[in-house]
Amino acid sequence: MLSPYRAIDLTDERGQLCGQVLADLGAEVILVEPPGGSSSRRMPPFAGGEPDPERSLWFWSYNRGKKSVIADIESEEGRARILDPIRSADFLIESFAPGYLDSLGLGYAALRELNPRLVMVSITPFGQAGPRANWAASDLTVWAPSGTLHLTGDDDRAPVGIVLPQAFLHASAEGAAAALVAHAAAIRDGLGQHVDISAQSASMMATQSMVLSSAWHDDPINRYSGGLKLGPLVLKFVQPAADGFVSVSFLFGTAIGPFTRRLMEVMCEKGFVDEATRDKDWMNYTMLLVTGQEPASELDRCVRLIGEFTAAHTKQELMEMAMERRLLIVPVSTTEDLLDSPQLAVRDFWRQIEHREEGRSLRYPGPFAKFSATPIQYGRRAPRIGEDSASVTPRPATPAPPAVTGKRPLPLAGIKVADFAWVMAGPAGSRYLADAGATQVKIESTKAIDTARTLNPNMDRQGGPERSGLFASVNAGKLGLTLNLGTPEGRELALRMVKWADIVVESYTPRAMRGWGLDYESLRKVKPDLIMLSSCLGGQYGPHSALAGYGTMGAQIAGFGELAGWPDRAPAGPFGAYTDYIAPKFTAAAILAALDHRRRTGEGQYIDFSQAECCQQFIAPALLDFQVNGHIMRRQGNASPLYAPHAVFPCAGTDRWVAIAVETEAQWQGLKTALGEPAWAANPAFGSAVGRLAAREAIEQEIAAWTASRTPDEIETVLQRHGVPAFRSATSEDLFADPQLAHRRHFIQVEHASLGQVYVENSRSILSDTPADIRRAGPGFGQDNEYVLRELLGLSEEEMIDYVAAGALD
Repeated sequence: MLSPYRAIDLTDERGQLCGQVLADLGAEVILVEPPGGSSSRRMPPFAGGEPDPERSLWFWSYNRGKKSVIADIESEEGRARILDPIRSADFLIESFAPGYLDSLGLGYAALRELNPRLVMVSITPFGQAGPRANWAASDLTVWAPSGTLHLTGDDDRAPVGIVLPQAFLHASAEGAAAALVAHAAAIRDGLGQHVDISAQSASMMATQSMVLSSAWHDDPINRYSGGLKLGPLVLKFVQPAADGFVSVSFLFGTAIGPFTRRLMEVMCEKGFVDEATRDKDWMNYTMLLVTGQEPASELDRCVRLIGEFTAAHTKQELMEMAMERRLLIVPVSTTEDLLDSPQLAVRDFWRQIEHREEGRSLRYPGPFAKFSATPIQYGRRAPRIGEDSASVTPRPATPAPPAVTGKRPLPLAGIKVADFAWVMAGPAGSRYLADAGATQVKIESTKAIDTARTLNPNMDRQGGPERSGLFASVNAGKLGLTLNLGTPEGRELALRMVKWADIVVESYTPRAMRGWGLDYESLRKVKPDLIMLSSCLGGQYGPHSALAGYGTMGAQIAGFGELAGWPDRAPAGPFGAYTDYIAPKFTAAAILAALDHRRRTGEGQYIDFSQAECCQQFIAPALLDFQVNGHIMRRQGNASPLYAPHAVFPCAGTDRWVAIAVETEAQWQGLKTALGEPAWAANPAFGSAVGRLAAREAIEQEIAAWTASRTPDEIETVLQRHGVPAFRSATSEDLFADPQLAHRRHFIQVEHASLGQVYVENSRSILSDTPADIRRAGPGFGQDNEYVLRELLGLSEEEMIDYVAAGALD
């Protein structure tokens, strides 16, 4: 799809996934490495277990399909070597500290003079400018101020991260989507722009909008391992199985209550609950608990009985029951489980890539999406150091129109989107299009209410379909249309919307759109060049495709559950519907690449998007680790295999914590100075990373004693002054007080149909020439029905009356 384009990749481990996404989509990606190779080549795990710059499984995972050239950009000769490729490049990706490239004459202002069409993507911990832009940072100390860390783990221990660093993977995927947004404008206008990616902002999507809680005056979600804790109510999702663990979505309400009822029917048949338990009012059970009609102890009893039921069965047996009886049960997959998955096998997900030097081929995570017209084709294995230095040749620049002058329209102005997606993953993915200026209509029903409308945070702690902060944020900038697709007239209006649209996005189970006659084969008859993306948990076909589920389940199927938590306890898993926070970035990239292909060829296509599959990119090193080393990666608290200290420490106050990570000798010296040169730190063995790793527990105990009496402000201030990565485990209140987020306008006030001015999250990337301009929250029911039908579809007054009379509008 992107074969006409070239990208120059100057990133390290903090950005290389961005270039790989572009490479997967067909672009030529040239990785520029310093002499000795990229620092990502020193990232574990390693093939054979011993450090080797040519055998880093992390490097292999995120540089597949790229070319490698060596250039020391701090030298005049090295800079001259990369300027020729940059002249004809469409993208440049970098992850240096803000201002570093400017100091070398390679900043965006200079490169724009060289190549006006260039889209330059800068990936940093906190963004290019602002009061904390130059704070020392590690992946852990970026994850902490995203708000995600504070939501993950056991409530009686420190918040816990994920074994594989995640913050910069979120930033990299965000960068790929934003690069393609800016590229759309560059192709149209003849001008590139600078794309500013903050890993903090990118990672905040993984809070499931809980960062909005304080501004929406709702109670915060309390951390609870493998589930949720809402005040005195404990909902445990991760339960033991006979051969591991499973996730059971034990929840209530109109959307999920029927699944719980079916679970209780199965448990009753098998003798684990009585009929009275089976017949509880699972639709309204939340209200019964809140009002005290049902005591919390009864909820606890039900959770315990579910655990007894699951422990009596294997993961496979429980999965088979889930498929047969439509239950919300999935295995907590290990990397071994994933590689043996029948669903992934039937979908031909894995891709064999030859490693000639290793004398073998390895299975890599497959394409993040299945494109009907332009399927992703993988290139070779990750390059060896400088392998292509002699073979990268100049190429002609991509033809572009004359550069525009004056204010530029938003990148997707004029693009039209019919958005049938619901809950989180689909709407959050399609919101990238609205942020970029597309005219987007969210199509929903007042009868089968979008689950997102029922999710926290709720304004003033009061639930209701028009009071959800999550819905307001993930659907910000979209118009709303309420249709009754159960009527012929409602489906007729849906088809008229499709004929109007360039893009259709939907996230129902595979059979839903077919049942309404709105599947791709039907829709392309109405709109031959249509781009349609269908997003669901496991994809559109395969033995598990009919599995009903949510992102909480997707995270467990995709292998994340075993990677977060403490080694002496059951898996905590990442907070909430974790795959729902990764998938949107890939959703946007897939649609934007398909849109570019259609612009050049006139050809639309269908995109089969599996949330569980795309997220395998974020755990690729663990998948290779099992194949190469036979090692199943599991939860390790906040410990790092490379660095110590590397942990989350207690602070003064209730449930207050700070993440501290020392990754260099200079940072270790800074930490000792900040702590007042304590006697324990003078141990000569601690002068190396190996020595500190050997004494990690003792060192971290000493640091915990120092932090425990100090506030997060005090700790951040003194450690950052000495160049030590440190950041509090942030709550919603912390984030609204964060001056860096304020500088980036991460939280903005917009108009809500019934609540007035409310806060939502802004676009997570900042484009220098065409920044997002979001002016409204997600739509209220029927808020834009008349405008959509009259102004966008051109219906007459008589037609509108007829459709209303026929019950087409909810």
